[in-house]
Amino acid sequence: MGVAEDSEPPLKRVKGPLEESKSLLEDHSTTKFVSCSLGDQMARPLTSQGDGETIGSQGVIRKAEFIKIITRALYSLGYDKSGALLEEESGIPLHSSMVNLFMGQVTNGKWHDSVATLRTIGLSDEIMKSASFLILEQKFLELLKMEKVAAALDTLRNEIVPLYVNLDRVHKLASCIISPSQYIRLGISGQDTEGTKG
Repeated sequence: MGVAEDSEPPLKRVKGPLEESKSLLEDHSTTKFVSCSLGDQMARPLTSQGDGETIGSQGVIRKAEFIKIITRALYSLGYDKSGALLEEESGIPLHSSMVNLFMGQVTNGKWHDSVATLRTIGLSDEIMKSASFLILEQKFLELLKMEKVAAALDTLRNEIVPLYVNLDRVHKLASCIISPSQYIRLGISGQDTEGTKG
């Protein structure tokens, strides 16, 4: 809407001489705030409120949620050791023990155990069915990759279809039994299913 984008850093976008900026600052009550460096603002520790459960000058930041956000960011940036250390040092785990168990079961290809654990987490019926579908779809694809067609067909018929989720995808999965080249059309590579147990 007529706003030109600046590619230069904010400090280089200052328009007008430095003396004009100083005189403007002297005229406003914000001089005290502006005169502090950014480093001073960032270096201030978050103060805990009376109960120790909230932090910040207003007491609106829940400490546990704040630590979880930082931990999640560390993991997403690839700083796994730092994330694990923050979880250990703070005593605030990113995930509950039940969620950690579930993620381990999925990673290790323990399909029946992971679906059973999923039911105990307390999700809505719709979300539980959708998540179960994704888990069982992976099981189906891995069975096909290992050329266990009868087991894959059994999984499709007796575990995936009764969920009544994403029937269009179910039809595409069924076509993988008839035509292995359907893997490529579904965007499934061998890398997607490597490293897990059947």
